[in-house]
Amino acid sequence: MSGSGVFCPGDEVNTAAWGFVSAHAEMFGIKRICRVLEVSRSGYHRWIAGARARTERQSEKDALGKEIREIHAEHRGNYGVLRVHAELRGFGHTVNRERVVRLMRKHQIVGRHLRKKKRTTIPGRLAPPVADLVQRDFTAGAPDEKWCGDITYVQVGVAWLYLACVIDIRSRRVLSYSTAPYMRAELVIDVLEAAVAARGGDVTGVIFHADRGSQYTSAAFAQVCGRYGIRRNMGSVGSSYDCQSLRAGSRKDRVVPAVSV
Repeated sequence: MSGSGVFCPGDEVNTAAWGFVSAHAEMFGIKRICRVLEVSRSGYHRWIAGARARTERQSEKDALGKEIREIHAEHRGNYGVLRVHAELRGFGHTVNRERVVRLMRKHQIVGRHLRKKKRTTIPGRLAPPVADLVQRDFTAGAPDEKWCGDITYVQVGVAWLYLACVIDIRSRRVLSYSTAPYMRAELVIDVLEAAVAARGGDVTGVIFHADRGSQYTSAAFAQVCGRYGIRRNMGSVGSSYDCQSLRAGSRKDRVVPAVSV
């Protein structure tokens, strides 16, 4: 009986072929199995001779895999291939990155990746300029002197919702907030009108600070601000100093703990 239907020419170098011979050697004999399968006995004996080396390599892989799991756990699952590899090299292991990739894939070890942030500030290119009335002075002597607003996003189940709010800079009180599955001017207009209603409808002269996102620079939002006598304020484009100044000002001038509605 020919073994060509089981092992093709060249399969002698395959571990599965020698494993088959080894598993059935006691029952049929090595010589007979090798003749039927058309594989060489010398190749089989070389494979047996290398069994110890294979066992040592497997033990080395197991030990390295264990150390990778320990490094990953020690750093709370944050480390990916690059950092795990660097850590191993720091411990004196001469291991290449591809091997670390294979072992991490085998043990289903994955580092933590930063989520791609949603962009909530998209400047309105055609919007008319708005004066910077605050000049990064985020302090207020009384309520309803300065407000600020912004848009962020929150995950609800498998979907995302955009959250807009209005905060009184003096008291740090959240005057109003609203969520929507979209990020249009209607969202910030609804929130602003709710804040005006929460203050009794008369907010003439209040300064409203926001970023230069298209929602706050839109003509519709400007019209609503004009209707209530609200003076719009915007800082420089993409400046983190506004946020830092706002936080610093709130700590300096805070007299009432933050209260949300």
